Amino acid sequence: PVLVFSSVFSDSGRASGQKAHLLLPMLKENDTHCIDFHYYLSSRDRSSPGSLNVYVKVNGGPQGNPIWNVSGVVTEGWVKAELAISTFWPHFYQVIFESVSLKGHPGYIAVDEVRVLAHPCRKAPHFLRLQNVEVNVGQNATFQCIAGGKWSQHDKLWLQQWNGRDTALMVTRVVNHRRFSATVSVADTSQRSISKYRCVIRSDGGSGVSNYAELIVKEPPTPIAPPELLAVGATYLWIKPNANSIIGDGPIILKEVEYRTTTGNWAETHIVDSPNYKLWHLDPDVEYEIRVLLTRPGEGGTGPPGPPLTTRTKCAGRVSAALQYIVDIRSRQLTLQWEPFGYAVTRCHSYNLTVQYQYVFNQQKFEAEELIQTSSHYTLRGLRPFMTIKLRLALSNPEGKMESEELVVQTEEDVPGPVPLESIQGGPFEEKIYVQWKPPNETNGIITLYEITYKAVGSLDPSADLSSQRGKVFKLRNETHHLFVGLYPGTTYSFTIKASTVKGFGPPITTRIATKISAPSMPEYDTDSPLNETDTTITVMLKPAQSRGAPVSVYQLVVKEEKLQKARRAADIIECFSVPVSYKNASSLDSPHYFAAELKPINLPVTQPFTVGDNKTYNGYWNAPLSPLKSYSIYFQALSKANGVKWQYQIGESLFCLPVFKTDSSHGEMTQPTLTIQTHPYRSCEPVEMSYPRGQFQPAIRVADLLQHITQMKRGQGYGFKEEYEALPEGQTASWDTAKEDENRNKNRYGNIISYDHSRVRLQLLDGDPHSDYINANYIDGYHRPHHYIATQGPMQETVKDFWRMIWQENSASVVMVTNLVEVGRVKCVRYWPDDTEVYGDIKVTLIETEPLAEYVIRTFTVQKKGYHEIREIRQFHFTSWPDHGVPCYATGLLGFVRQVKFLNPPEAGPIVVHCSAGAGRTGCFIAIDIMLDMAENEGVVDIFNCVRELRSQRVNLVQTEEQYVFVHDAILEACLCGNTAIPVCEFRSIYYNISRLDPQTNSSQIKDEFQTLNIVTPRVRPEDCSIGLLPRNHDKNRCMDVLPLDRCLPFLISVDGESSNYINAALMDSHKQPAAFIVTQHPLPNTIADFWRLVFDYNCSSVVMLNEMDAAQLCMQYWPEKTSCCYGPIQVEFVSADIDEDIINRIFRICNMARPQDGYRIVQHLQYIGWPAYRDTPPSKRSLLKVVRRLEKWQEQYDGRDGRTVVHCLNGGGRSGTFCAICSVCEMIQQQNIIDVFHIVKTLRNNKSNMVESLEQYKFVYEVALEYLSSF
Repeated sequence: PVLVFSSVFSDSGRASGQKAHLLLPMLKENDTHCIDFHYYLSSRDRSSPGSLNVYVKVNGGPQGNPIWNVSGVVTEGWVKAELAISTFWPHFYQVIFESVSLKGHPGYIAVDEVRVLAHPCRKAPHFLRLQNVEVNVGQNATFQCIAGGKWSQHDKLWLQQWNGRDTALMVTRVVNHRRFSATVSVADTSQRSISKYRCVIRSDGGSGVSNYAELIVKEPPTPIAPPELLAVGATYLWIKPNANSIIGDGPIILKEVEYRTTTGNWAETHIVDSPNYKLWHLDPDVEYEIRVLLTRPGEGGTGPPGPPLTTRTKCAGRVSAALQYIVDIRSRQLTLQWEPFGYAVTRCHSYNLTVQYQYVFNQQKFEAEELIQTSSHYTLRGLRPFMTIKLRLALSNPEGKMESEELVVQTEEDVPGPVPLESIQGGPFEEKIYVQWKPPNETNGIITLYEITYKAVGSLDPSADLSSQRGKVFKLRNETHHLFVGLYPGTTYSFTIKASTVKGFGPPITTRIATKISAPSMPEYDTDSPLNETDTTITVMLKPAQSRGAPVSVYQLVVKEEKLQKARRAADIIECFSVPVSYKNASSLDSPHYFAAELKPINLPVTQPFTVGDNKTYNGYWNAPLSPLKSYSIYFQALSKANGVKWQYQIGESLFCLPVFKTDSSHGEMTQPTLTIQTHPYRSCEPVEMSYPRGQFQPAIRVADLLQHITQMKRGQGYGFKEEYEALPEGQTASWDTAKEDENRNKNRYGNIISYDHSRVRLQLLDGDPHSDYINANYIDGYHRPHHYIATQGPMQETVKDFWRMIWQENSASVVMVTNLVEVGRVKCVRYWPDDTEVYGDIKVTLIETEPLAEYVIRTFTVQKKGYHEIREIRQFHFTSWPDHGVPCYATGLLGFVRQVKFLNPPEAGPIVVHCSAGAGRTGCFIAIDIMLDMAENEGVVDIFNCVRELRSQRVNLVQTEEQYVFVHDAILEACLCGNTAIPVCEFRSIYYNISRLDPQTNSSQIKDEFQTLNIVTPRVRPEDCSIGLLPRNHDKNRCMDVLPLDRCLPFLISVDGESSNYINAALMDSHKQPAAFIVTQHPLPNTIADFWRLVFDYNCSSVVMLNEMDAAQLCMQYWPEKTSCCYGPIQVEFVSADIDEDIINRIFRICNMARPQDGYRIVQHLQYIGWPAYRDTPPSKRSLLKVVRRLEKWQEQYDGRDGRTVVHCLNGGGRSGTFCAICSVCEMIQQQNIIDVFHIVKTLRNNKSNMVESLEQYKFVYEVALEYLSSF
């Protein structure tokens, strides 16, 4: 069939070299094609009008050089030519005809009747499939081109590279009358590479072209490491070649060992055919150099020798030693004596007599060796008291040593060392101090007693009588804490602690701890009415307060207008007025109260009257006249302040608030309320200055000043943010006529969040529907990138097809979803994506991958539009952890989400589609954070106010609430403080070594600075955040009151156990992949073992990981049955099996709730890791801890399909547990995302529990385990 006709003309008026092209459609077939065509070149003066070239472009690659051309001639009529194209499925190709004009030669070049034939060409030879060629570096590579057809000596055959470069002509050999072949050598094999070539032949009848074949140049292998020395003798060496890690390419077909002496010039090579190899017939006491050579298939496949192993053979002969007895044992030395012995002098002519001894101190093993110069006795000095010492004599020469039998002795006790000062911790309250300490690092025996003396050394209250504030207590060896009661507030006490053994008391250690100040004590008011009352004044009696711990610094009189419908009942709790608001500012701040007067203590020495509303000014506060016929509550509060006092604990400030009386306009009389005192034992009520100026907004804030700016804006109950947010344009600011049309109303989820006309996305119209261009979506400009985003509502059932039309039309590659489908029982968005494949209108969407993570899910789709061959890949980023109400507690997860979207979105793609439910609040937060991160990185400043104002000019109410506006600030601050700490796996090793390197000038490293930043950004826990753990009924369930689980992270117990509460000291933690994957807790106390097993059962926990040692002194008892079953509360725990593997004891239990046997039983794996000594911050072996992680992964994968949670515990549920959880998350991150971000993982853990990964050593250890994990692949 005739496919196309084309004529290309050239005349003398045009410049030489102008080109015209004719492109055939893409062709793909599982066979050789023949294409024939007719061409015609003619001109008026019989000179050539130019040239005609034919190109064959494969798989959209480069055009290259012509495979056929004609030039410098004119034809007598139409001439036929053939193209035999051998391109095999699934590859496709395109034929391109090109005419090139020649100036000054008018005429024309024509192509006609281009046909794709269903049979081979008659004249042009067809190539058989050209095969790939693999060679080693530096060797000749030869391609063999085999063609079907007759060969003529006028034919030209050459090799053409992918980039179009041609090689020299090839020599051809005729195989038979219908087949010929040619070979050509390619010289460019000097380095490791992959390139493509094809064969081209030009004959009288046309041209033939083969498929592209690859030239693969391999590099011969070389070992990375030297051979490993296994054993040494006088005349032999056992080695292991170590050929697993190589530079270059495999496979390895031959291993050889080359060895020589380091002083000689000869060498021998042996073939190695076993994992280990023994070199025989060597000379004693000679140094050898050994290398390994590796060979891969092919000529030249032997690589250069690897790095050398340099070692020396032994000499010969041994001697023996015998230890007889020991005399004179003391606390820090012992003398040993032995029987003199003979020895044989070997050919090495040297020997040493040493004493080797070892002992354990602080659960750390110490070993030492001392050279003996005497003949029969020796004194070991510098030993530790009360130590069990194992020792032996050793006689050695260069090839070995002989040891005596081991003797075990114990040194005597001594007085103990001091209690570690850093271990003394004080928990100050107002009238008591809880002191705890640790035993001396050097106990030097068995501690029998602790003596603690205390006395008051100073008070903030000058009137305090401290003469009786002293005493002494004694505690037994296992009691390392004491609660001192009956103390005076605001007073500093000196505590001296010393420990004793049978040898006496050791040196004392002294520290100072101060009690907190108390709120001043206000006297009772026994009158029910004011002294006097006018239309604008009320006179009341004020009484001085009694100081408690610090002198009263100021009195404040507060007036609060009471609305009738909101009148406070007498029994209501009275709050302190911590924010000083003057009468003038009260109306502008919409404050119901104002400060009428501030009095110094000197102005109120005794009880005296005071007139409220006397129109005077007291210490800067105007006592404005009261308004007639209004109801007021008048409060009198006293403030004690002692900031800046340099004690061990900084003294804060305390505020006491007392309602003096109320007025009631409806009855015309004043009533005396019941006195109500509100105490805050864990925090004080701070007065905060209102320093942010009204009506002044900083257009841009330097990143360096952002922390200070946000702190200032949050003062005064966030007044600065409130004022700034209210200055933003709210509601409709531009026309939205199209969205309001009746035909489009049902396309809007909410009637007040719709699209502005000027920025709306206009869809291509559908036939017969003039309103089909509307979708509730707006273009949003990014940072210096117009239309970088599309902000839209969550699709409705009626708009899903329009949503996918928009994605296709705008060529978007990323969809950001910042809502869940249902929240608080209300549908926020319909599910607009398929489980497998779905067609939405004329667009087919196929789900190809789902990657669930703890805080978001990444789904990958292919999208194809009807009538188009193009298939696009689209990712949906679904943030699932935005709470139903408010904003996330911390921005850590959202920042990681934003960076992931930025990283995976292709640079050439269309706008990023962002939606929540309405496409306003959360959508605006995401876009504002993304823009401000770009601005901070490029300019070093952020301009959040003007950014949000600009966003709202393009879509209504982006960043919808003041809370979201503050959250955007907090998120940008966290991003700027923390930076981007993600490291690609491929760069991790080199980057880790760089950040670990110590700077000799600062004696610091980047990883240390990173850990300090982590400590700065770790959220500070307030007492109200962990109020449940602080309840008195739960005190005995906590090992330590310093770090309690946050209320929002608590796993409340479900199963019933008598009168027991539902509290347990535990916290839910996310892994990288799964929300609440871990439950971190303390080692169960004797009274919480039943709660522990209730936790395991109630939360479907399939594994328990134990990271601490059992220690009766710390109440760390065994909490599981051994070889039997046992009931702990309602939970029956039955032992199934146990095995031990190096540092891991693996137990299997079957548990069930005996109160609800119908719920069935569950299988639980208990992994006890015994390779982590109590005295170490980190375990000595990274490999063994990784084995725990792998066992955990394997169990979860095989037993519960990765749905079960894991309980992780150490002594207090802190550093060790956090380190283990961080390592598990790092391994998951490597597997799923090919990156490592230790900082982000630990920050995420600390958001839920602040003592996760407590020390710099543990933080470094997570990095080191990541290195070990990468090395295991």
